[in-house]
Amino acid sequence: MLVEAVFLLTSVLVGWAVLGDVPMVGSLIIALAVPTVLAAGTAVLITVLRGNGPRIDLHLQWSWRDVGLGLAFGLGGLAVTIPASLVYVSIVGQDASSAVGDVFGSIRTGPVLAVVVLVIVVFLAPLCEEIVYRGLLWGGVERLANRWVAFAVTTLLFAMAHFEFTRTPLLLVVAIPIAVARLYSDRLLPSIVAHQVNNLLPGVVLMLGLLGVMPAG
Repeated sequence: MLVEAVFLLTSVLVGWAVLGDVPMVGSLIIALAVPTVLAAGTAVLITVLRGNGPRIDLHLQWSWRDVGLGLAFGLGGLAVTIPASLVYVSIVGQDASSAVGDVFGSIRTGPVLAVVVLVIVVFLAPLCEEIVYRGLLWGGVERLANRWVAFAVTTLLFAMAHFEFTRTPLLLVVAIPIAVARLYSDRLLPSIVAHQVNNLLPGVVLMLGLLGVMPAG
């Protein structure tokens, strides 16, 4: 609850401070990155001050095996998420876009800032979100119940926490392979990598949209 409060409060404050009537790419980058980073940082700080540190409490450890598992679950998950996305687009029609795509859709910028957005969407945001949901929240729910309840609760809250309620069913489908990576490995790194794989294509599309090569959606 504290981490989510940090995220929501900083989102409001950053949005109020940096976003004007005609937002610039730099301001949007700050608004996109800062709340997520602060929320994840708060989660890590909680494990340091009240627990055993991120390595134990978040199961956040580095290994090439976990990277491989994350790639496997991420690529395997695309076999589910891509058809689900196509079904979603066919149902929703022209309104089928993400909140990030809507915000950046009409903006154009140079390659440096476009790559910064790509890095945030593909690498930074998945890392921070996994620390919060499949890390801190998963561990807390698992202590109170079991890993299957943690799987269900974190998957549902992850989908709802984006506050894109039209896309919530699609986000549930997207979250399942990522959560399965956490469930199977009992470690956080595979879910981080799987999440990054899932965000790669949308991130590339967003970058190309910012460069004016194709529509950003």
